[in-house]
Amino acid sequence: MLKTRQMIPLLLAAAFISGCSSLPATGPDAGQAPLIVAHRGGAADFPENTLLAIDNALRNRADMLWLTVQLSRDGVPVLYRPADLSANTPASGAVSEKTLAQLQTLNAGWNFKQTTADGQVTFPYRSQAVTIPSLQQALAAIPDAVPVILDMKALPAAPQAKAVAQLLEQLHAWNRVLIYSTDASYQQAFAQYPQARLFESRDNTRDRLASVALAHSCTAPPAPASWVAFEYRRPVQLVETFTLGEARSKVDARLWTPAAVDCFQSRGKVRMLAIGVNTAEDYQAAACLKMDAVLVDSPRAMGEVKQRLERPLHCD
Repeated sequence: MLKTRQMIPLLLAAAFISGCSSLPATGPDAGQAPLIVAHRGGAADFPENTLLAIDNALRNRADMLWLTVQLSRDGVPVLYRPADLSANTPASGAVSEKTLAQLQTLNAGWNFKQTTADGQVTFPYRSQAVTIPSLQQALAAIPDAVPVILDMKALPAAPQAKAVAQLLEQLHAWNRVLIYSTDASYQQAFAQYPQARLFESRDNTRDRLASVALAHSCTAPPAPASWVAFEYRRPVQLVETFTLGEARSKVDARLWTPAAVDCFQSRGKVRMLAIGVNTAEDYQAAACLKMDAVLVDSPRAMGEVKQRLERPLHCD
């Protein structure tokens, strides 16, 4: 059961999803620190995308959960991220090659590492197995007040979108989730489900951020109440083409800037999520940019950072 002190940020997060204008203002504009979104349930703290990770993310005051979805051979949405089972389990092959029953015999914490105080690397979950959960099991374990972001990984998109949509319809859970994917085909796949709430296409978000950074131009701002997400820091390559070839420059880009935020908000309030915020410095920078939420690998560590955030903010 959630403690009372956890309920306020969770209700604020639920308000973000609903987009209801009659609810109180939330997020940094109203003096709130960015919401903590547990990446894969908190992949740095516990085996990713497991019920163990989810439970502990909530105990560590995560405001939202980001979970990765693939489809089993028998068409069941399950939580798993890598392309091959060997990344997290003792097995190998694709998730789509095994049934739900077969997947749930595997230890999803097999390769999870911890380092002891004296520098020894251990694999604590080889002796205490954790299973790959179905999406239905995960939603049953998460309080209704906690918003969930479902990151779609498997292709083709249409079968997975259909299976996820059927489950959300069955559970009356559309209002609990947002849909995200790096692959634009999921935008099309979910378009036939009017209840689906999707992040803006990553391609559109990236193009707009690049346009602000390189051309100082605000291109087609998103509609009010949209959700957008992009990395706070992102290694990129600038490619310049010539008649006789091309040249490349590597850049550690920080595309979320005050100018970019102004662009995204120019048509009305847009919900912005910064991906990969895992230090106190980056969290404060995200707060100064008035990001609504940040995606973190360790809810345990970043929850403490959020609690310690100095108020009022001191921004350059």
